[in-house]
Amino acid sequence: MLALRRAPVRPPAPDGPDAGTRTPPAPSGEERVGYREVLRVPYACRLLAGTLIGRLPTAMAPLAVLVVTADDHGYGTASALAALYLLASAVGGPLSGRLADRYGQARAFTTGAVVSTIALVTVVTGPDRSSWAAGCVLVAGATRPALESGLRALWGTGCGSVMPSRAHQRTALMLDGASQELIYIAGPIAVVSIAVTVSAQTALLATAAVGLAGTVLVVSTPVSRAWRAAPGRADWLGPIRSARLRTMYLAMVGVGVPIGAITPLAVAAGDRFHTPVLDGLLPAVLSAGAVLGGLIYGYRTWPGAHDRHLTVLSWVFVAGWLPLTAATGPATAVVATAVAGLPMAALLSCAFTLTGTLAPGRSVTEAYALLVAALDIGCALGTALAGALPTTALLPAGAVAGALVLTAIRPPAGSGHPSVTCPAPEGARS
Repeated sequence: MLALRRAPVRPPAPDGPDAGTRTPPAPSGEERVGYREVLRVPYACRLLAGTLIGRLPTAMAPLAVLVVTADDHGYGTASALAALYLLASAVGGPLSGRLADRYGQARAFTTGAVVSTIALVTVVTGPDRSSWAAGCVLVAGATRPALESGLRALWGTGCGSVMPSRAHQRTALMLDGASQELIYIAGPIAVVSIAVTVSAQTALLATAAVGLAGTVLVVSTPVSRAWRAAPGRADWLGPIRSARLRTMYLAMVGVGVPIGAITPLAVAAGDRFHTPVLDGLLPAVLSAGAVLGGLIYGYRTWPGAHDRHLTVLSWVFVAGWLPLTAATGPATAVVATAVAGLPMAALLSCAFTLTGTLAPGRSVTEAYALLVAALDIGCALGTALAGALPTTALLPAGAVAGALVLTAIRPPAGSGHPSVTCPAPEGARS
């Protein structure tokens, strides 16, 4: 429990619509903490690795469900089942976060992981009916534990905070934001490899197994078992009572639109340039660009408050999609997609940091989960709209919508709401 003893103790975050906006500014001479220092913090490596493993079903399950059910139910039904899993995850994530805030991570995440695992296994072992598969997929997605939100809560809020300083937390959030893109590279590759070498059923069973294994790695740590949200009376509206958080969630829908549209665009680009490999290559390149950009951004300490960073990065995100609309061949499409991905992880990490600062301490995990759900909804919307609208126009349009809303989050000068900086760890609360 070394991390608990090192974390500074602060009073519980104030409650109210904009709780957390009075966070004091970071000292001008804030120390620079590198990735190595963050990974040396007790349990940090295990928490990060466990969360990445436990979140692999996010990228594996939709594809695994599709390949398992396509032969028996047709590709139309199989695609609907894959989409159902993603939709159920978007709805169930905030509920999982709320349960973690109320009852602790170990109880909420373990229960969710066990139920989700059983549901995925039952898709393979249960009756060969589309209604049965739909019910199992719905349960599997809805009960998937909100590990990503739980990790960000552990990085700096509540009883059980892992990071010993504001600088450690900032670097940890950036490392987390960049490394999560590996999920969307490794997950589909793992499913295809297992399905080709063994069977599609084994790929779905492996998906269930890695989700449960990652959850066990996380909840078995002392810091996860000890973590508790700030005490206080539960509010059924939770984080959405905050006007600035509602604005943040709306912005994430816009940010998710071009991210979700990249898959249909990749298919269209493969047909246009007679290069089928672009179908899978462009989404992977987007994630690779995000990893690189996030690591570069997190390598140094940048001046200014996080809401200012968020404003700047949101417009950089818009500009990053413009080269892709003018791609004239496979090579330029690949380069342009990498450019589009560069600011993505940094933008999302800043959004998570600001969300954690604005969220009431008693609902911080739920606040993070709602941000993930909003982004997922935007991605789904982008994928759907790409089939009806010109995809190249959709990319900057969705990014602009997100940028405009993110710009509106920053309070005007003299409004009485100071800029929000990266929050310091909250330490143990009794």
